Amino acid sequence: MQKNCPECGDKIIGRIDKKFCSDGCRNAYNNRINKDSKNLIRNTNNRLRKNYRILEQLNPDKKTKTSRAKLIEKGFDFNYITSLYKTKAGTIYYFVYDQGYLPLENDYFALVKRSD
Repeated sequence: MQKNCPECGDKIIGRIDKKFCSDGCRNAYNNRINKDSKNLIRNTNNRLRKNYRILEQLNPDKKTKTSRAKLIEKGFDFNYITSLYKTKAGTIYYFVYDQGYLPLENDYFALVKRSD
């Protein structure tokens, strides 16, 4: 039984369970199939990395205060976080990995770094 490569259509020679004629075809096929989902993941990770760098830059002493305007000026996107932490008192901290922020009054934020 002759099998053809799903990417280029060439005849497959070799092992009986071989699916592609070459590594190049295998890579091209998988890249094409996964393109859309990988773009979403890549874009989300880029936004998270950018948010992390901004928080890290504005919070070198592991605890400080900053304004919403300063965060937005640097390009911070409030839609991208990695976790929430709710204290016993009900206060909610928003985290991007180990860098976090707490909304305060008058468009200010307390910036914190979670210790290990």
